[in-house]
Amino acid sequence: MYGEIMTPKTVTNKIVSSLWDLLNPPPPEKKQSRANKPRPIQAKYDAIVEKMKGTYGFRIRKWRSSMSGCAWELKDPKGNITRMVESPYPKGPMSCAIFLHEVGHHAIGFHVYKPRCLEEFYAWEWSLEAMGANGIRITKGVLKRRDNALRYALAKALRRGLKNIPAELVQFSPSQLRQIV
Repeated sequence: MYGEIMTPKTVTNKIVSSLWDLLNPPPPEKKQSRANKPRPIQAKYDAIVEKMKGTYGFRIRKWRSSMSGCAWELKDPKGNITRMVESPYPKGPMSCAIFLHEVGHHAIGFHVYKPRCLEEFYAWEWSLEAMGANGIRITKGVLKRRDNALRYALAKALRRGLKNIPAELVQFSPSQLRQIV
């Protein structure tokens, strides 16, 4: 302490107002972690969200923490339609693909494609096209997610009695059915 130059700030830091402050000093200031630093790509994701909301006129009901999503329309008694989406906020290729898949349902329209598994196929196709058009990298993980989602949608349709597999979905059918088709 002797020979140390005391500035008003260091004097304030050295003086404690109570015994409790002496026993429990304030925690040291944390440096901004790498996770909290804004990434340049995030501006591109933010712009995609705003562009899609403006173009397709939907509202975000909730940003999900999980990698799942849902899109739907609500119709009031007067016939007004409110478009809604729940999805993860785009922060990387996977969350962006899921978000755009849900937007794709609004873009292509509900009940345009029958059966429902075919609507899922076209929503995924729309999503991948939108990613490419907006300069977002389509990773192997995104393609695997799409394939798994379409296999699941087709299997669900088959369990519920689907008789004819649409040509677009044959590649996602179980291997024993591919030999028959």
